[in-house]
Amino acid sequence: MVAVALVVTALDAFTKAWARHSLTDHPVQVVGSLRLSLHFNSGISFSLGQTGSVLTTLLVVGVALAVVVVSLLTRPGAAAWGFGLLIGGGLANLIDRLAATPHRVTDFVAVGSLPVFNLADASISAGFVVLMVVALRGDRLLRHGR
Repeated sequence: MVAVALVVTALDAFTKAWARHSLTDHPVQVVGSLRLSLHFNSGISFSLGQTGSVLTTLLVVGVALAVVVVSLLTRPGAAAWGFGLLIGGGLANLIDRLAATPHRVTDFVAVGSLPVFNLADASISAGFVVLMVVALRGDRLLRHGR
């Protein structure tokens, strides 16, 4: 779980640095409706909650701490991967937000009419999907109990 979180955090930092450097002047059309276009988000994943970055940051920190606490009780396997993706994505966006002035997250992946997002946002979504699949299969998420 820790390794997954660290890899996600590192890859996200690298891709955001690249986007801030390479996409400043113009977006890049990749294929079909996929384009790379630099945006900054004061809200949470997928440009939600654009009001008050301090409140958003506090909310994100609270949720991240709760996920970390629960993940410490996670069984090895798919659930640990899911929590690793969640923690890595959350940590990556938190670091990006705190490092920027004003406190915003770098987004750059645009697909059709979806909100612009980044690797951390995709990691959070993938982690959530993995945990939902594990739970729906009836697998135990935690070392003790359900």
